[in-house]
Amino acid sequence: MIPPQIDNPSLGIGSALSHLIGWAYFLAWSASFYPQAILNYHRKSVQGLSMDFIHLNVLGFLCYSIFNLAFFFSSEIQDEYRRRNDGQENLVRANDVFFAVHALILSSITFFQTLIYKRDAGQKTSGFAKGFIITALAFTLALVSRNLWNHSAHDWIDVLYFVSYIKLSISFIKYCPQVYLNFKAKSTVGWSIHNILLDFTGGVLSIAQLILDSALSGDWSGISGDPVKFGLGFLSIFFDLVFMTQHYVLYRDRTDFYAPLSMAESDTNSERQGLLTPSQNQYQSLSPNRLDLEQGQQPPTSSG
Repeated sequence: MIPPQIDNPSLGIGSALSHLIGWAYFLAWSASFYPQAILNYHRKSVQGLSMDFIHLNVLGFLCYSIFNLAFFFSSEIQDEYRRRNDGQENLVRANDVFFAVHALILSSITFFQTLIYKRDAGQKTSGFAKGFIITALAFTLALVSRNLWNHSAHDWIDVLYFVSYIKLSISFIKYCPQVYLNFKAKSTVGWSIHNILLDFTGGVLSIAQLILDSALSGDWSGISGDPVKFGLGFLSIFFDLVFMTQHYVLYRDRTDFYAPLSMAESDTNSERQGLLTPSQNQYQSLSPNRLDLEQGQQPPTSSG
């Protein structure tokens, strides 16, 4: 498929490179949502996933979609941005819009999986996450109501900036529960590393495009004018490095006690090597821990 036209035809190598990087990050970040959804489907379980991450992710990409759609399609928002930034154009591109909407759809699918697939009894959304979601929605509704009451077109861009800061805040706090969950379990089972590798690639490319666009336009306020894109890329890189450290260095035993017996998933490190006999390619006898799991009991936890 040929990507849709992003803006005016490129006048140089730099502009063409920016378009190429933009669609590359779109593909990498968009693809990063599929491994987790596919893993959940095969396992028929979301055990090992943070519910805070799932719920905050949906709200975050709803905010990001609203921000990008408005900046890309609304002439009023574009005019107000130019007025506040000495006539410069905002740096939201078509690939930003496509990514945000696609991410919202995939995040919603993963959220739906948490409603139909097996999870632990204590695997619930925390009070902090619920409070954050309610507060963010309440403040956004208050700002929208104020603008509607005052009939002020100039203030709508401030509402969008507030929405973008919600997304930026979520990008920080949504990963923390999953990092802690992996630490507590001393395992990354249930959390797709392929998602992280693609997310890391997208983060690097996203920041690269933003910096390149600012350099080409000679206007570095483009970064401050789209703080959510820069912050999203930076935070993605940081937490992806944390997750990669947990997966490849700290918690290398990735035996999946929760997966159904019919599933024999493996990666390059043979994540489930303890469940299959190399010679007969059949499941070994269930250990006492596995028998407990099949009977609905929880596996023993480490003293740490």
